[in-house]
Amino acid sequence: MTRGAPVEVAGRLVRERFPVAAQAWLGGSAIRGEATETSDLDITVLDEDAVVHRESLRFEGWPVELFVHSEASIRHFVATDLAQRKPTMARLVAEGVELLPGDSGAGIRTFCEHVLAAGPGPLSSDALDASRYALSDLIDDLRGAEAGPIGTAIAVEAWRRTADLVLAANGCWTGGGKWLARELLSLDAAVGTNWATTLHRSLQLAVAGDTAPLEQLADDALAEVGGRLWVGHHQVAMVCENGEMPGGQ
Repeated sequence: MTRGAPVEVAGRLVRERFPVAAQAWLGGSAIRGEATETSDLDITVLDEDAVVHRESLRFEGWPVELFVHSEASIRHFVATDLAQRKPTMARLVAEGVELLPGDSGAGIRTFCEHVLAAGPGPLSSDALDASRYALSDLIDDLRGAEAGPIGTAIAVEAWRRTADLVLAANGCWTGGGKWLARELLSLDAAVGTNWATTLHRSLQLAVAGDTAPLEQLADDALAEVGGRLWVGHHQVAMVCENGEMPGGQ
């Protein structure tokens, strides 16, 4: 089945499903020219009359991820993402292609653009120490790891934490899965580094049993923020008055 153009299909879906929507934006790979046969349409709908929700469906041959929001819920999820140093919600709105005419939604789009441009800010000293400690500990685990399931798990976690620390050290957004790699590629393009490629190659070697390159890259990342931290690290647990951990943990 031949699928229609992403923007046209997304616009028809929004007009059909959300006739009173103020605005909607199409984001993701479909607007970056990177869509594949398995790519979906990421559509954020601004509709103050609708129930805030996420929905997966198919429309005119396209898999679709719908994110239906009010202005208040967009602000809420932008703040939630910001606490994790991720730009997911802000990017969907700020970089998305508008699907409806008029300037409705301009205010929340401007808000998201400002958040995206400002970046996540620096890590707190406690968060930085925790990141340094975790990666320092992983380097030791990595050095003693053998090729196999456990070694692979350690290598993948060391790769992830190294990438995350590099991004934090440079004041960049982070992400999960493919978005972590994309953020690294963006950093490399901006400042002329080669973190994404070298980390990819070192992970492949580590999984095969040669952990030295990944260990070195982890140390290089740590060097940007003060070096390894293990001996002397002290972290106070946050415990509520009733003895429970925050969030009921």
